[in-house]
Amino acid sequence: MLRRRLSYLLSASIRNASICNASIYTKPDSILLPISSSQQFSSLHCGQCPNAGSMLNGLFGSQSIRAYSLLSLNDLRDNKGARKQKTRKGRGIGSGKGKTAGRGHKGQKARGTMKFGFEGGQTPLRRRLPKRGFKNPFSLTFQLRSNLQKETQKEREEEGKQPVGLGKIAKLINAGKIDSSELITMKTLKDAGAIGKQIRDGVRLMGRGAEHVTWPIHLEVSRVTVRAKAAVEAAGGSVRRVYYNKLGFRALLKPEWFEKKGRLLPRAARPPPKQKDKVDSIGRLPAPTKPIPFSPEEKEAMAAPPA
Repeated sequence: MLRRRLSYLLSASIRNASICNASIYTKPDSILLPISSSQQFSSLHCGQCPNAGSMLNGLFGSQSIRAYSLLSLNDLRDNKGARKQKTRKGRGIGSGKGKTAGRGHKGQKARGTMKFGFEGGQTPLRRRLPKRGFKNPFSLTFQLRSNLQKETQKEREEEGKQPVGLGKIAKLINAGKIDSSELITMKTLKDAGAIGKQIRDGVRLMGRGAEHVTWPIHLEVSRVTVRAKAAVEAAGGSVRRVYYNKLGFRALLKPEWFEKKGRLLPRAARPPPKQKDKVDSIGRLPAPTKPIPFSPEEKEAMAAPPA
């Protein structure tokens, strides 16, 4: 439609321009010379024809602006194949999807559907294969790796394989990232970069690098090895095993989340029966800054050999 309109307008303008030029350049007893279309348009634009403006206005009218535009809003179309109509089933045999609508003749698949994995009555594959392994609902996953920023990929991999040991904590204390005069909690380790952001069931303190701890430090972690506990106590410090559930860890590590939501910090949860003998106390919220000294009963319980 756009091509037809442009060709019609161009032919009409050329025809009228030739008439105008003939009236200008034709003299008595002279021959009319052929004028090209480019010259005709230039003569129209240069004002050589006195009534050229009135002729163009009469020719184009209100469409004089749209006549030379290559695109108009009413000519917008999608590309061929851009929009595909939805297949309508059961609307006559001429569509190719009528009558049985692509299901075929008779049978269970033509009449309805069946549940996922159904194989026509025979034993399905999920029941033919044997079971293997199990999932322990009481298993615990402790944070052992750190996400410290390193310069090379090799150093990142080596640092990621190292557990949270006393040597790493001593290194952070010497670097000034941890204050040894205050209580070192799991939030302190997270803020210093000793552990990652995702803490599922807590942090286990290992005894690697225990020879670097020569001053008293006080820690609160989820689990601690015998070697790490002995090294900290030999230096005059203490290690307390505390329990936090998932909501307690969120309140410990991200207390600003509760403030943003307009909620109060939750109360510390009690440990389940299976973990009572593996922790020393319930975790405190918000993150404490001063350690709790062990009572004589707790010291006797820790000194007693496990049953």
